[in-house]
Amino acid sequence: MIRWGIIGLGNMGQKFANAIKETSNSKIVSVASKDNNKIKIFKNNFSFTDLVVYNDYNEIIKDKNVNAIYIATLNNTHFELIKKCSENNKNILCEKPFTLSYDEGREVFDYIIKNNTIFYEGFAYRSHPQTKIIQDIVENNELGEIKNIQSSFGFKINKIKPDSRLFDKKLGGGAILDVGCYPLSILNLFYKDPDSYKFLNAKGNLTHTNVDDFAEAEIEINKKIRCQIQVSFKENYQNKTIIEGQNGKLIINSPWLPEKQTSLEISQGNSYYKKIVNSDLSLYANQIEKVSNNFEKNKKDDKFLVNIQSSLAIMKNMSIWSKLIKK
Repeated sequence: MIRWGIIGLGNMGQKFANAIKETSNSKIVSVASKDNNKIKIFKNNFSFTDLVVYNDYNEIIKDKNVNAIYIATLNNTHFELIKKCSENNKNILCEKPFTLSYDEGREVFDYIIKNNTIFYEGFAYRSHPQTKIIQDIVENNELGEIKNIQSSFGFKINKIKPDSRLFDKKLGGGAILDVGCYPLSILNLFYKDPDSYKFLNAKGNLTHTNVDDFAEAEIEINKKIRCQIQVSFKENYQNKTIIEGQNGKLIINSPWLPEKQTSLEISQGNSYYKKIVNSDLSLYANQIEKVSNNFEKNKKDDKFLVNIQSSLAIMKNMSIWSKLIKK
């Protein structure tokens, strides 16, 4: 049984606490927030027994009864918190993005390796049963040689609020940092070497707060696979991922937030079928159960999770993308 501590009691901290009730190998023993009102709301919403509460992040990280930390704070805090957790021998699940830049990512990587910490980044969709089916379809050559991948994540925000975490540069705002990691992570599921990626072109838009609210890029992988990725705070995209091969096409209708029941569409020549995917657990419960299982087994690599090596590869390409749209 993994004894979890949560740092940050905002939206994702609440979702984590709600989902953990579905799992069989995890429990919350401690939480930390600098906001007393959020602590009060959390206590009202949940009735975890013997819960230890801290106002100081350092105290929960030092708590010897906690053996894993879920980091659900603002993006700009992840860098220091990951380092402190690693120094105190706490295994980590951190919300994306795990850092704000590739340089920060490399420093965190060194800490994780030096302290022999197990680290995973919070791409919950990777633990959903849908991901294994997608990978099997591609690896079993049902689509033939992959030629093209299209992937997007966009939602409309009506008003730019400069102090919002999405639009404040100091807080790690911007569409690429907030959701650009998703389409890059689906490419990374199949092609992990960031050096095999070549950005052919990229464009985007910067707001008056100096963060991007829209970005797209065309990427070539292994000199043969063309990929088109898009992210936006300005428009509600279909948020689908389409993988096309010589012999067929796969449409992932809910790539990022699959429900307990979701669907895939597969076309092969004149043949078409829809595959329904069922999951016993909700999206975040799947992730918690799998991460906890890996922590118990001291397992640092899992193709259905994003570990520190994969996180760094994704961050490298996010940094390249960000620099290209600012030229």
